[in-house]
Amino acid sequence: MADTPSNAAGYRPIAVTVEARADGFRWQLLESAQDGAAWELLSAARKSVPRYRDAMAAGLLALQALTSDLDAGPQRDEADAAPSDADPDEEAPEPKKRGGAFGFGSLR
Repeated sequence: MADTPSNAAGYRPIAVTVEARADGFRWQLLESAQDGAAWELLSAARKSVPRYRDAMAAGLLALQALTSDLDAGPQRDEADAAPSDADPDEEAPEPKKRGGAFGFGSLR
């Protein structure tokens, strides 16, 4: 069994999904509730794009923008620092350039 990271208590489980619609594809970020029993919409694209891969790429960029440390992942203390009046449907801000594919490393 792997060791539990020291930041596990503050880690935010967030999933990137892509929804197929009549006008194309849209990314969504879903966050797991504390007990893991349900997923809630955290953020979503306001406009559809014609290709799945473009929607997924935009969703990954939105997820990347939620954390300052891609080794640790999104943390609850970062969410607490975010403005509470943010529009959940607003397009994600452009993340800082970190190199590699979406900042997560190189593509194979």
